Amino acid sequence: MSKLVNTVLGPVAAADLGKTLMHEHFFFGYPGFDGNPAYKKSFDELVTEGIEIANRAKKHGVQTIVDATPSDCGRNPEALAEVSRQTGVHIICSTGYYYEGEGAPAYFKFKAALGTAEDELYEMFTNELENGIGDSGIKPGVIKLGTSKDVITPYEQMFFTVAARVQQEQDIPIITHTQEGTMGPEQAELLVSLGANPKKIVIGHMDGNTDIRYQLETLKHGVYVGFDRLGIQGFVGAPMDKDRILVLSGLINSGYANQLTLSHDTVNVWLGAPTVFPPALAELVKDWDIEHLFNNIIPQLKECGVRAEQFDQILIDNPRNIFTS
Repeated sequence: MSKLVNTVLGPVAAADLGKTLMHEHFFFGYPGFDGNPAYKKSFDELVTEGIEIANRAKKHGVQTIVDATPSDCGRNPEALAEVSRQTGVHIICSTGYYYEGEGAPAYFKFKAALGTAEDELYEMFTNELENGIGDSGIKPGVIKLGTSKDVITPYEQMFFTVAARVQQEQDIPIITHTQEGTMGPEQAELLVSLGANPKKIVIGHMDGNTDIRYQLETLKHGVYVGFDRLGIQGFVGAPMDKDRILVLSGLINSGYANQLTLSHDTVNVWLGAPTVFPPALAELVKDWDIEHLFNNIIPQLKECGVRAEQFDQILIDNPRNIFTS
């Protein structure tokens, strides 16, 4: 019998996940987005926009999307459930918190000063995974973590420590955020040293660094690496996609297809006041879109010799294995 995976509509057999995008955001807001209620989107607005996004991915054969939105950035499991219900796309939501620089550290720093933060985090993660988020009954399927540029802060390490413990008890995958192409090897080493299962870890945003030695240093820990910011180019330290493709194809053709995931880290609905990119920045992110992988990246990887069965390994087999290892 196939192992069951918690989606926003309940358990699904891992064998039925199919083609999976491992790191996207249907709805996302930086902490503070809800300070001005004039810009609050209604539940129906979120669902309508979410359905459009899910259907666009679905037309490329995507059957599952992992929503990596952490608890402090506008996570909305009820809206995700309605999107999934109306589109038939499996959606897996997250428990966890964002990295210190763009997350909500004040609360847990206060609790850490009192010596109660780790116990509270453990209770929170465990309760959500066992009983569901709030009163929704919707159980997360992954734990989300993040680290800062060039450092894992004490605040962030606290989350890693608790997540590794919870993963061992709950058999839950961990997905991460790395900032500007840094700290991938360090994240992998830390989690594995804390007892986490490397086969259930995806070190995210590894395409922020096009030094193949950085990729190999992370892969040696037995974890997966996510090339999951495809389409984000030329700002916040992001390389251009053409350079990512060279590294990605090199890894695939060197035998690492079984340790890779692909995605975009798209923010499809920004929470709060409208997000308007200046013209130069808008040009850089014009391909940051839920269809970019299929319309643009995969054709270029094929030109680099990547075969159909290798795409199936990365988009179908690897996600299934992450949830079943």
